[in-house]
Amino acid sequence: QVQLVESGGGLVQVGGSLRLACTASGRNFSNNGMGWFRQAPGKEREFVAGINWRSTMTHYGDSVIDRVTIARDNEKNTLYLEIFNLKPEDTAVYYCAASGLRDVVLTSNGYDYWGRGTQVTVSA
Repeated sequence: QVQLVESGGGLVQVGGSLRLACTASGRNFSNNGMGWFRQAPGKEREFVAGINWRSTMTHYGDSVIDRVTIARDNEKNTLYLEIFNLKPEDTAVYYCAASGLRDVVLTSNGYDYWGRGTQVTVSA
């Protein structure tokens, strides 16, 4: 059974930082593009960051650019997202996803596997 499990979310103050992790099991995703999305209450799921299979290309959403870094460790089958200078509008459930392609994928319909998400709450 393929699983993506996110961790690292929690409650953090404005200006703080978090490092999210997504560990995959049941399948090796070293040849797949992967990404992070987030969804706040009452809003659509939003692209946060994506990375290709060899970590040679990344792409970030406009709302988080310059405040996040995506990385992966293919040997550990793990995806990471570091978020800096957190703002209240970053409050959301953060999901990791794996694509069927090797490239960076920017849209949610391009991903085949999804985790259940981890809650990030930023308090003022």
